[in-house]
Parts: sequence; C-alpha cells; structure tokens
Amino acid sequence: MPLVIAGDRSGVGKTTVTLALLSCLRRRGLAVQSFKVGPDYIDPMFHRYVTRRPCRNLDSVLTSEGYVQQCFSYHTRDVAYALVEGVMGLFDGAAGRGDYASTAHVARLLGLPVLLVVDCSRMSHSIAALVHGYRSFDAHVHLAGVVLNRVGSDRHLELLKSALEPLNVPILGVLRRQDSITIPDRHLGLVPALELENLAPLVDHLAYLGETSFDWSRLLPLLATNPPSAGTQLLEIDTRPETRLENLPFELNTQHSTLKIPIAIAQDAAFNFYYQDNLDLLATLGAELIFWSPLNDSELPKGVQGLYLGGGFPEMFAAQLAENETARNAVKAAIQLQIPTYAECGGLMYLCQQIVDFEEQSHSMAGILPTTAVMGKHLTLGYRQVAALQDGLMFARGAIAWGHEFHRSHLTKEPQRPLFTLSSPAPSPTEGWHLPHLHASYIHLHWGATPEIPKQFLCNCARFCIKN
Repeated sequence: MPLVIAGDRSGVGKTTVTLALLSCLRRRGLAVQSFKVGPDYIDPMFHRYVTRRPCRNLDSVLTSEGYVQQCFSYHTRDVAYALVEGVMGLFDGAAGRGDYASTAHVARLLGLPVLLVVDCSRMSHSIAALVHGYRSFDAHVHLAGVVLNRVGSDRHLELLKSALEPLNVPILGVLRRQDSITIPDRHLGLVPALELENLAPLVDHLAYLGETSFDWSRLLPLLATNPPSAGTQLLEIDTRPETRLENLPFELNTQHSTLKIPIAIAQDAAFNFYYQDNLDLLATLGAELIFWSPLNDSELPKGVQGLYLGGGFPEMFAAQLAENETARNAVKAAIQLQIPTYAECGGLMYLCQQIVDFEEQSHSMAGILPTTAVMGKHLTLGYRQVAALQDGLMFARGAIAWGHEFHRSHLTKEPQRPLFTLSSPAPSPTEGWHLPHLHASYIHLHWGATPEIPKQFLCNCARFCIKN
C-alpha cells in the first residue's frame, strides 16, 4: 500500500524526496496520485506540476477523520501508485491537541506505513537513537524504512549504515548533499510553481535523483495502491441526495434547476491558493467554474453570478494589480451590484482600498472595504474555530467551522460588522468583513466535510441571477 513520506522535523527534505519519487514515477509513465497532510497550498502546486493530477489535502481539523479516509480512498481508486507527503515532524500535530492532525495521525487513519526522511548532515552514530525512537514511540505507526538525506561522503554513509544495521530498518534511499536542488522561498514558504521559469529542468534533475538514489525493488511495491472496493465514493461530494442541484433550497422554476451557475474564479500568479476539493464541490453542486486573471484580464467574464477570490500573493504583484485599473473597477462595480462574493486572505486584501507592500509602497486595490492591508514581519498562523455572528453569504448565524490563518499582513481598520467570533487562540476575538452579499476573511476554509457552505453560496448566486 502507499507510503507516507515523513520527517523527524521540519526542513529535513520531505518535499525534495517526495518530488524526486513523483518525478521518477511519472518519467516511467506511471499514474500516481499525491496527497499532502495539513493546510498547505504551495507544496501541492509542485505535486500537481509533476503528476498532472490535483494533489489532495488530508487535514482532519479542517475536515474530519472520516473525510480524510474517504478522500484518500476515492482519489486512489483509478491509479496504480500513490504517496502522501507529511507535514513538520512525524508526531507534530495541531497545537494543544497532541499529535492530532499530524503525519502520524493521518498514517494511522489510513493504515499506511511511514518512510522517514532524516537529515544526516550533522550526525553519524546518533542516527540509530533517533530512528529507534521514531520507530518505537507509537506501536500503531509502522516505519517501513528510512531515507538518508544530505549524506556528505562515502565514509559518512558507511558510518550511518553501520549505526542502523542492528535496528534492521531498511534504508530505501540515500541522497547526497545537493546544492543544485534548491527551490527558492519567501515569507510564506516556497515560491509557487507558477512563478518559477526553470522548473522543468529542476524536475528533470529530481527525476534523475529519484531513479538513482532509491532502492526501487523494495520501494515500488510499497507505493502501489490496493484495488478499491466497487462502491468507493467520496460521500461528502457526490452521493448524498441533498447535494444535487435540484434539491438546493432556493426558488427557481423547474426548467432552470439543471442550469449551471457561472462563478468567476480568480486564478493567476497573484491568486492561486485553492483546495481542489472546494472547486470540485462547487462543480458537483452545479457551478460552472470560469477562471480569470485580475492581473491580466481587463474585465470579469460575461454573465457570472458569483465571484471567488482565493488566497495567494497579491502583495508580490500589487503594482501590477494596481495598474490593471479596468479589472479593479469591474470587480468593484460587480460587488456594488451585490454579486455574491467570497474572498479569502489574498482575496480580502484585493478588496481593500490599498495594499502597502514590504517596501512600504502603497498600491490601489478594488476599494470595496474601507481599510488597507499592510505587510509586516509578524506571521499570523494557526487553526481557528469560527462562529458566524449573523446570517451571511456562506453561513447561518451561529454556524461553527474550523479554518486556518497564514499571512503577514494586517488591516488598518477593523470591521463594524465582523463575520466571526474566534474561539480558538487567535490575535483578536472577531474576524472578517460581512455584507449580505460579501464574505471577506483571512480564514481559509476547506469545505470537504461541510458541503452546506458552498451550497449556501450557490443559493445566493442563483438569487442574484433572479434579481438581475
């Protein structure tokens, strides 16, 4: 069955190992489905570039344990190979909840063995104690083997192998120190794949490393998927009767109930933080997804009934966004006409009066919200439990959900009518901007286990069509 790629801590090379394996499998012409533990957007972009298949996030906080299991089963049903890239260290979970939502937790939920990546650059015999500890810490987590990363020399490798020999832990890969394998990063992690011009040669090099650095005779069977049962389905998306478009609780004539609702999705280098499951849910519930670029397009797509402005890096493209005045004015005019609009993090920033970048330069944005997004050094990060303060575009009053914050900007003015109260540790007790037709928030949401959220959004989009 497939492997979970884990690390003893962050920064040991999980993503490099994962991309090397994926690249090698693809070079061999094999179909492979990848997954990422946690609320990450950027690593899945690299997975997708390599595999040509959307990477799926496995996060039991944002969704549920059951959804994690169903998502994995559903998306491995038609591929021969799969792997899961972990997050942080193997047992590092959501703050204050033990190892809940950790790589180990996901491995237990899915019954998958773990391949442990170890940064060997500053150790020799001590590796035995480290690997022994990770193997024995949790009897329900099976360690299938290790990858020795950043090995300095043949002599160094001999010392590492000698130390590990009494443990009988298979060494399934050895990667030497690779100064040429560098993916640039910035204030929120790796630079997204869309922005890298030399990604193809890098992936070719990763594929070569994958071919030459791993014991494929033992590794390939561990990556193979089991044949799924005949009834395998992703229940939260496409099997429950209430998720069909004709059962949505808005008033439409019968002949209209089968029409697709066109939704404009901002998609370019500035806006690309989307969970694929969210987009799939919208499409399954009856949306027609129309992608457009606030950076490059002069207007919104014709006839759309809703806007979805995802997260990303608008601060890195603030000057270009400001220069595209026609696009900004088109968004502003549509929202003033009360088109239903869902804006997350970067999307929220785009709706502000201005963005002040890291060089303290101001750039005009859409001007819907009477506040400015200012970039800073402080990172706001963590899971948030939210409760809706009033009926709105996405939530009924009192509805509770889990989301995730990850940004280095703050707003100069707080909303008079916020969207949420925050009951988990957070910088402030309330968050988000609310209008009857607008949901703008720093909180990223995964709708996989809560299809009622996109359903309510589409209900409002359908009403917009009726009014207009």
